[in-house]
Amino acid sequence: MLRYIYGNDLNRYPTLRDTMFRDRADQFSRRLGWEVNVNDRGEERDQYDILNPLYVIWELDDGTHGGSMRFLPTVGRTMINEHFSHLTDGVKIESPLIWECTRFCISPRADRRAAAALVLGGGELMELYHLMHFCGVFDPRMERIYRLYHVEPDVIGTAGEGKDRIGVGLWEMKPEAWKPTLARLGIDRATSLSWINRSFNRVEPPMELAKIA
Repeated sequence: MLRYIYGNDLNRYPTLRDTMFRDRADQFSRRLGWEVNVNDRGEERDQYDILNPLYVIWELDDGTHGGSMRFLPTVGRTMINEHFSHLTDGVKIESPLIWECTRFCISPRADRRAAAALVLGGGELMELYHLMHFCGVFDPRMERIYRLYHVEPDVIGTAGEGKDRIGVGLWEMKPEAWKPTLARLGIDRATSLSWINRSFNRVEPPMELAKIA
């Protein structure tokens, strides 16, 4: 299932928290070779994890991390504005209607549903908070996922070539993206909405909303 957890609440889910940060270390440090900090517990954490971001986490049946993303409003500190402004010609991305999405991570224990779940979680956040776009920095490995789920970003800028190329873009959950994403997970929209409602202690939505996809 999907969980939506603010950073300040991660301690309520110690197994999910610990396996998420360890999987991030495995993906970003060991497999991708990024220059990230890994602590003595084998966890990858950075300066943005202390800003109470909102995590979308795909939880496996055994309660461990299957995949996750991290979201921060662009009206505050973001990785794009502080470290990747060269990709936007120095223009800051800053709007209450745009959130930054970072640390897209898939656990080696997860199956193919994990990526679909994270795309779905992003779409649900966009609807819940009435957002227009997410922004993020991406590399070539992410482009196949974007195409598969019909969420290709509007590219703002790029740098590098080949496998070293990185880009920054804006993406949204378009109407045509819901159906294939839900189908990949094998669930209906009502199930997806029940997950986000449970995370935020919200009442169930009207049935007409649950039937969007």
